[in-house]
Amino acid sequence: MAEWWSIEVFHGDFSAERWRDSYSSPFIESAITHGAVDWAWHVHRWGVVFEVCFPDDADWEAFRGLPQVRAALDAVPDRINGLLVYRGRGGGAGIPSRRPRQPSAGAGALELPEPTSERLLEVTKTALADTPGVSTPAAV
Repeated sequence: MAEWWSIEVFHGDFSAERWRDSYSSPFIESAITHGAVDWAWHVHRWGVVFEVCFPDDADWEAFRGLPQVRAALDAVPDRINGLLVYRGRGGGAGIPSRRPRQPSAGAGALELPEPTSERLLEVTKTALADTPGVSTPAAV
């Protein structure tokens, strides 16, 4: 089964789009000559994503190990935090399809108890009024 892989490049010292313009042709040529069945570039406000689909992991590993691909990845605009390479389409965590929402099993599906009325302390009356020898202010 064919697998998608994503290479995300973020803006840094220069624009990721400028990086894409420089390395797009070698990326596409290398991908096609090493068995890629599909590919796409996506431009986002934070950078660019190159998505490529290979029939198996061996083809991906061969592509990823090419000197021109390694050189391009070494030349990203932000060398410290500007590169993500992962299985799956851009922005995903490698999940092939979304799971349908279902009710939670276990404690997550329990009904919460109804709120009970809280017992409040009544502060409008004082016990001092009944105490002999203690004067209290007159009620207004």
